[in-house]
Amino acid sequence: MFLARVTGSLVATQKVASMTGHKLLLVEPYRVDEKGGDRLVPTGRTFVVVDSLGAGVDEMVLVCQGSSARLTPETEKLPIDAVVIGLVDSVDVRGRVVFSNKPGS
Repeated sequence: MFLARVTGSLVATQKVASMTGHKLLLVEPYRVDEKGGDRLVPTGRTFVVVDSLGAGVDEMVLVCQGSSARLTPETEKLPIDAVVIGLVDSVDVRGRVVFSNKPGS
């Protein structure tokens, strides 16, 4: 699993039938900053993921990747390798909140 920020969406009008109706998002993984561990920083990579929860642009999400992405009831029969499995409320590293989705935090 990894943390990622939703950066956009993807539309594919031509796709396999089992993917019809599934929302696709672009996400950028984040990691804890190596220089102090006091913030999250982007990795510069981009992934396409299936959105099973209704995430929106700029939300921080938890992504499951690989064969495990097909282990949810919503994705068990889909040809995917990455899925949003959580909307992140906060991230705490060594007792310090490095991310919070609450305004003013």
